[in-house]
Amino acid sequence: MSRIFGMAFSAVYPLYVAKLERKGRTVAELGEVIEWLTGFDEAELKRHLDANTTFEDFFADARLNPNAPLITGVICGLRVEEIEDPLMQKIRYLDKLVDELARGKAMEKVLRAPAAPATR
Repeated sequence: MSRIFGMAFSAVYPLYVAKLERKGRTVAELGEVIEWLTGFDEAELKRHLDANTTFEDFFADARLNPNAPLITGVICGLRVEEIEDPLMQKIRYLDKLVDELARGKAMEKVLRAPAAPATR
């Protein structure tokens, strides 16, 4: 079991906030990304932060977005789509979304919004 599984989500959350704010993004945008991935609204997220929920329990309680498997690419030297451990993959999904947001990617692309149908 990875050490991060037992780590409190609230210990890493401020690092996500700091990374995004350094890049000109907002806490609200982080909240939007977390809600998209986990289904947690602001109140549920606050409850997890206040309770010092572990990553394992945080993602066990999550309602993972059905489009989460569309998150692909490399994070921490690993291809997200090839990570075999389901919990580690969910953690890396979140890391990847935060990284994309920090790099200035448009929110629609970060949230894997379906492409608008072509019109003729």
